[in-house]
This record gives sequence, C-alpha cells and structure tokens, in this order.
Amino acid sequence: MAMAAALQGLKVQAGPQLGQSLARLFASAAAPGTIKVEVMPYKMHRLDAPSNVVETSVEELKTFYHTMYRMRRMEIAADMMYKAKFIRGFCHLYDGQEAVLTGIEAAITKKDSIITSYRDHCQHISRGGSIFSLMAELMGKAEGATRGLGGSMHIYNKKGHFYGGNGIVGAQIPLGAGIALAHKYRGEPNVCITMYGDGAANQGQKYEALNMAGLWNLPCIFVCENNHYGMGTAEWRAAKSPLYYTRGDYIPGIKVDGMDVLAVKNAVAFAKAYALANGPIVMEMDTYRYHGHSMSDPGSTYRTRDEINAMRTERDPIERVKKLLLANGVDAAELKKIDKEVKAEVDGAVEAAKAGTIPPDHWLWKNMYMAPLGAEVRGVLPGVYKSPDFDPEYKN
Repeated sequence: MAMAAALQGLKVQAGPQLGQSLARLFASAAAPGTIKVEVMPYKMHRLDAPSNVVETSVEELKTFYHTMYRMRRMEIAADMMYKAKFIRGFCHLYDGQEAVLTGIEAAITKKDSIITSYRDHCQHISRGGSIFSLMAELMGKAEGATRGLGGSMHIYNKKGHFYGGNGIVGAQIPLGAGIALAHKYRGEPNVCITMYGDGAANQGQKYEALNMAGLWNLPCIFVCENNHYGMGTAEWRAAKSPLYYTRGDYIPGIKVDGMDVLAVKNAVAFAKAYALANGPIVMEMDTYRYHGHSMSDPGSTYRTRDEINAMRTERDPIERVKKLLLANGVDAAELKKIDKEVKAEVDGAVEAAKAGTIPPDHWLWKNMYMAPLGAEVRGVLPGVYKSPDFDPEYKN
C-alpha cells in the first residue's frame, strides 16, 4: 500500500514531530477502492499519537479474515486433540488474540524478527510454517516443526526469523533485545518484535533489557499482549501500575486496541518507523484470551463466563472484520466458503499429523553439541552413556 511505501522512505525525527509526521502520512489521499476506518484512539507515552483513521481495502480485509479464522480453527483443533489425549503436556492457546499477531505481520516484513513466549502456535503459522507441521509437533511426531522434540512451548523457525517459543516466563525479552542488536550490528533495516504477556511485564529481566535497548537505541518493539490475566491472577492483583505502555519510563509507549486488527497494523507501522530511526518502543495490546492460561486451566474459576461471553459478543476480532466485509459489499456466502476451506485444511492437517511417525530414541541425544568432540551423555541407567552426533537435518 501507499502508506507502507511512504514509511519505508521516511526520515524520522525524534520527539513530538514524529507523531505529527506519521499522522499526516496516515491521513493522505485515499487510493481508489480504499476503505477508511476510524479505530479507537491510541494512548501515548512520550510521543504524539498517529492518526486513528486507518486505510484498508476489501482484499486486505479478506486476507485478515482468512488468517485469523485459520488461527482460530487451528487452536480449536488443538483443544480437541488435547482433550482426546493426542497432545500431552503443556498447551497454551491463542484464540481471542489473533488480531495482535495478524496486525503485526501486516505492518512488518518476513525479514523482521519475532520472538514470543510459550503461547506460540500462531507465530509458527504467520512466519510461514504449515498447520500440519504445527499439529505434528504438538503430537510429538518426527514431521513436526522441531522434529517432535520441542512440543507446544518450543516452536522455532530460524528460516522464518521466528526465534520461539520460550518456556521460561519473560526469557524471550532480553533475547529479543539481542536479536534487535544483531539487526543493528549488521546494518539491516529490520526490527525485532518481542512479545510477552502482562504477567511477564513484572519480570526484572525485562527492565534490564529495556535499559540496554534504550542505551544502545536498538530497533526493538516490546509488545505486551495484555490479556488481563497472568495465569489465573487478574492484572490489578499483580501490578501496582497496569499501564504497561508507560513501563519503559524513558522509552516511548503506545496502547492499542488489540482486538482490532486495523488498529494494530496502523500502530505497528508507526512503531517500526520510530524504532528504526530512534530505538526501542513499548506497545501494549489490550486483548483477551478465550481459553484459560493453558489446557490444564478451565479459565472460569477466576473470571465469570459472562465476562468471556461479553468479550466474544462485543469485541471478537474475527467478527469485527466480518462485519466490515459485509458492510462493504462482500457476500456472506463468500465468507462461508473461506470458513469451509479453512476447516478442511485444518482437519486434513490433524489427520496427517495423527499418522505421523514417532521420533527414534537416539534423536534424544542428537544435536546437543555442534562439535561433539567425543563427548558422552549420561543415560538413565547406571553406567550407560550415549555419544551425541551433529545432524541438523535429522537425516538418520
């Protein structure tokens, strides 16, 4: 779109002028077929706000609808497979939060990097992975995204510039700053999207990472996905200040309606332009998860079903886009066709994953070292040792 081209060539200045400059860009003359949508105004910290009038098109809205519905169906399928015991261990679902990731991807390129927490299934898809490889990984199959060895919490795709899937709360935040440092060191015009939840926002390592990112002007966009519950604890019980977009103190921040894909796309485009010119920025995405924290959490003991149903009814990100499409002349039958195609894709991926192969035992000690140098790994039984080998393609 014209906005993306303008942002690419923008020479941004620090200070209040940034918001004004981008606001003018975002309010530029609309191209034929452009739909203008007013989103919720942004709340800002140390920056002027961009315009909350976003330009889109029917084709872009269809893409958003397809992407978010695909994520939703995939996570619902994961729920069903977990309950049927095809998926074991931990499993954290993303349904409800689809607009955050979809809007982010619409504003960046595949050369930009993403790192996130253990709620990572949809990032694998948005970075070019298949639903089959995701489902195979969840089921512990050799055809999985990480060969069935990582499971739900450790999805990873270096070729797609997706650096996980990190199981320790908040661990991805300093890693994200490091990835941003690599982009800057190599002179690349790219940012690292570093995603974390409101629970992780209270981690000490986050503030150490913010300090270094600010000190070195790293192109890092710190994205707090505030779904309002850190596991089963409401944000007001855990955070003295729930204004997560201001938590960077000396680093600018922006709060976004994370249930509106257009608001997210617009804000992330703004944030990327800022980060490339000036360094880190903190974003708070006001979102909501429909499932509990993980599949072991029913999600209804610390919040009411009325609250969850109200969010589904009033703020669902997919329904919001669907209403926009219907209001702009798209036939409901066309959207039902998308639904049917996506369901068939997900169902096929699930069945293929079920038929996948279990990794051989010796993969458990493969690729522990790039150069094993004759090292041995102690086994479970006394006196039993294994010799690891380096085989990144898992050819044997």
